Amino acid sequence: MLSFGLVFAIFLAILHLSHPLPNGAPESVCFSLMPFHGGGIAPQTTITPFRIQPSASVIGQGQTLRVDIEGVTPELTFGGFMLQARSVAPPYGVIGRFNPTSDGLVKLINCNGQENTITHVSPQAKRRISVEWEAPQDYVGPVVFNGTVAQDYGHFWVGIESEPLQIVPRGGAPPPSGISTTRRPFSSTRPVYESIQPAQSKILSTDMIYDGCGVTKSCFGIPDNCLETRQCQAITTVTARGERFFFELKSGHMNPAYIAVGLSMDDKMMDDSVIECVPEGGAVNVYASWTEARPYNAVRQPGGHLRLQNASFTDGVIYCNVERDARTTIMGKTFDLLNNEYYLLLASGESLRNTGIGFHSIMYRPTSRSARLTDPTNFGAASLLLYRLHGAFMLIAWIGTASAGILIARYFKQTWVGRQMCDKDMWFAWHRIFMVSTWILTMAGFIIIFVEVQGWSRAQNPHAILGLVTTILCFLQPIGAFFRPHPGSKNRPFFNWGHWLGGNAAHILAIVTIFFAVKLPRADLPEWMDWILVAFVAFHVLMHFVFSIAGCASDRASGQRITAFPMTDMTPSRSSMGSERKQDAPYSKFRKILLGLYITIIILFVIALVVIAVLAPIETSVTQISSKITN
Repeated sequence: MLSFGLVFAIFLAILHLSHPLPNGAPESVCFSLMPFHGGGIAPQTTITPFRIQPSASVIGQGQTLRVDIEGVTPELTFGGFMLQARSVAPPYGVIGRFNPTSDGLVKLINCNGQENTITHVSPQAKRRISVEWEAPQDYVGPVVFNGTVAQDYGHFWVGIESEPLQIVPRGGAPPPSGISTTRRPFSSTRPVYESIQPAQSKILSTDMIYDGCGVTKSCFGIPDNCLETRQCQAITTVTARGERFFFELKSGHMNPAYIAVGLSMDDKMMDDSVIECVPEGGAVNVYASWTEARPYNAVRQPGGHLRLQNASFTDGVIYCNVERDARTTIMGKTFDLLNNEYYLLLASGESLRNTGIGFHSIMYRPTSRSARLTDPTNFGAASLLLYRLHGAFMLIAWIGTASAGILIARYFKQTWVGRQMCDKDMWFAWHRIFMVSTWILTMAGFIIIFVEVQGWSRAQNPHAILGLVTTILCFLQPIGAFFRPHPGSKNRPFFNWGHWLGGNAAHILAIVTIFFAVKLPRADLPEWMDWILVAFVAFHVLMHFVFSIAGCASDRASGQRITAFPMTDMTPSRSSMGSERKQDAPYSKFRKILLGLYITIIILFVIALVVIAVLAPIETSVTQISSKITN
């Protein structure tokens, strides 16, 4: 019995080693090139010991060349492979066609094209495979051969790329014959693959997850329009194969602790079914969760409707491929992916909790519309217009109009004496214009963000509570001003000090609130925006210091009492009010020049900050604008 058991174990081991892709890759993996090996075996993350080598670096339209798959050293062998040519420039996709061979070692399959992909028919050990590829008749530009090579069942490398091949117009290149002089020779000094160090993570325009988007699968990525550039910070795809749905998720932005996608009947994250991919203990695990409407968090659920197909976590990049049942009932709610339309909610965050994932502190975006996941489409992200308007209104209000209004009220009561606007002293008229503008912009921004969020913010950030306090103070200021006592009243000093304190407190809190806004995931603001805000604060404080010195000099020149704060009407004197109104205080021209300089620079700060907020993420927007200008 022992001997029979030993023989049976050896037989199973041999069967296991010969099992990888025994009949070649199926068409279902045309765009992922990912072997469906049992147990969720992930691809290798080391530098591949195999290479794909075309026999020429330039080829004309319709011409053919030889492509070899081989090890970096002659003794290396492999059992399975899958190979196709992909365009590097738009339109992206699998192009060209392979010609059949007479040795019976390969077979051709169709990946959204005729015989454009080639794979093995036997897992026998091979040192080299040579195939013939024909360039398309209607494409000019760079091409990269992309493939998967399996050394054995548990060791395979996905996304191996050749050196770029340039396709030129017909007649622009001689037909390749034999092996080109551009072919890299074998190197006897190159170390074997076991000693090769792990490769650094990078985003490639030929990343396979983008292949088939809008054609064979639905795709949604962050930031906006990243599917076109194939440079998403996070992406999810959905492929329907009969009643089987495969969700791919990938995120490498800011070293996330997880990436998740939710299915929702609306574009809000509440009462929705979520797939979570979470790196744990060197592996990536998949979980099912349910987002509660109150409180806002994700609760883990039994995940029998989910099956992890492939996953990897390398250099901070999370990738997983998860199969989901077409019909499931979760928390009494039925999800029918075959017949119903859904929004996709894509999120990633930096933290985990004992009961599940933490807040989506890195990014969160819903799709702009719902769709049936059986119909391939490219989703756009939901509009952030109201968020952008909220940010723009608050920046204009508190960096711009409030700053100017406070400064004029503090330092210009003895300037433009005798000149009026709308029957009011000039300083007061401008102060009121600026502060009424601040009030209107603040109230509009407050209402806009509540309409968009539909309640209180879920972000773990003081921005919301500080903004609420700022808005309340701002709201009360004009009400208090409406009931201000007469200048000669004994209660006027109390009003003056209260109005001054409320206005300055609101202004300081507003600036602090804007600093915290930079950290909000929905804002997508660059961290270097903090330095612009610091520069504004430094400039604002410096100008107050200069104006205070100018006020002291003006008081000395006019023989009046020097005060640390030029607020002469805090405790007004009846005897002094008449004389103060006769003419401008000394150095008024200098103050006007300083005011012009201050307002000019404040306008520049406001423009810069509003542009950053509206175009956020600014790096992506600048890249897209530059690309359009270049093209």
